[in-house]
Amino acid sequence: MRAKYVNPFTDFGFKKIFAEEASKPLLIDFLNALLNQAYKIKSISFKSTEQLGFTMADRKAVYDIYCENEMGEKFIVELQKVKQNYFKDRTIYYSTFPIVEQAEKGEWNYKLSAVYCIGILDFTFDTNDEESGQEVVHTIKLKNQHGKVFYDKLTYIYLEMPNFLNTEEELTTRLDQWLYFIKHLEDFQVIPSIFKDTLFTQAFETAELAKFTEAQRHGYEISLKVFRDNFNAFEYSKEEAKREGRDEGRVEGRVEGRVEGRVEGRVEGKVEGEIIGIAKGIIKGREEEKLKNSKETAQKLKTRGMLLTDIAEITGLSEDEINNL
Repeated sequence: MRAKYVNPFTDFGFKKIFAEEASKPLLIDFLNALLNQAYKIKSISFKSTEQLGFTMADRKAVYDIYCENEMGEKFIVELQKVKQNYFKDRTIYYSTFPIVEQAEKGEWNYKLSAVYCIGILDFTFDTNDEESGQEVVHTIKLKNQHGKVFYDKLTYIYLEMPNFLNTEEELTTRLDQWLYFIKHLEDFQVIPSIFKDTLFTQAFETAELAKFTEAQRHGYEISLKVFRDNFNAFEYSKEEAKREGRDEGRVEGRVEGRVEGRVEGRVEGKVEGEIIGIAKGIIKGREEEKLKNSKETAQKLKTRGMLLTDIAEITGLSEDEINNL
């Protein structure tokens, strides 16, 4: 059955729902539901999603959504489709731009407006923390050694969407409704009864593929292809990791077996040196094969027009290595 609504985990779909001028009421409602604070956002203005450093040599940052409310508070909203190394570091780095840009010329007392960094994740952190391992919403602030908030104007919020398992009957809050909407939108053929209010009616109308122009449809198809390529590459990398784990386990087993089976009087150093050499040779071969596969995957994604940053996340190669392919 063909999808009736856009996939919100694509770049195009996410920005279509939340990042257009006509979509401001949707983004405001989502932010208010997420923050759940006494003060409600009444209006927002979109800001440039590309943030540049002070010099040409400085690294830049590109956000999915960057906006501020009527009080000057800043909101970065990022959709993260695949897991990457140092993802938390990246969000910390991103948060520095809306902080630094508040510096005023001349005399300034350093007063800052609040900054919120929100990540909608299509993966989990795989934490070993039993208390928070299955939670959907993770809210992080700067705290002291006694667990008290030291600075309340910098907030990081991560939404682990795979952990959201509520059924339609279990939706009790406005945030539950938004999470259910985001996670299942592409699967809907009719609007569930819980989404009958005016604002969600607008959200479904915005996301309906039949109402897209030809140019929008084309843009979405490209974005959907990138999303599927990302997913397939990520699944492939997981299978490769499993296979390498199995292979390394077999190597270790062979090594242990050969060590144990040696004649007792053989010189220990010689045995270990021989076995270690065998193991290193096998592991080196695996690493070379893995690098070769990563480069082949990167080359295919590059020819399909995927962003270098996305290719780097999927393959583990640097942007320079990808550029040189």
